[in-house]
Amino acid sequence: MAEETKKEAKEAIALMIEVANDRSVPRNIRTVVEDAAQKIQAKTIDATSIGNAIYLLDDISNDINMPSHARTDIWQIISKLEALKEKVK
Repeated sequence: MAEETKKEAKEAIALMIEVANDRSVPRNIRTVVEDAAQKIQAKTIDATSIGNAIYLLDDISNDINMPSHARTDIWQIISKLEALKEKVK
C-alpha cells in the first residue's frame, strides 16, 4: 500500500476514534463506528473492507438519535473512505 494511502487511512481511523470516544454519541452508534474502524485497520486494506466500513457508517448516518456534530463527522469519514476506495481499486 502506498504511503499516501496509508496516511489517508490513518486520518479516517483517527476521525472514527474521535467519534467512538465522544460520550455525547449514543452507544450503539459508537459501537458501529468502532466496527468500521476495525475493518479499515487490517494490515491489507482492500476495496471490499473499505466498502463494508462505508456501508456500516452510511447505515447509521440517518439515526435520529445521532447528534448533528457526529452526523457531520460521519459524513466526513464516509467521504474520506470513498476517496480512499477509489485509490485502492
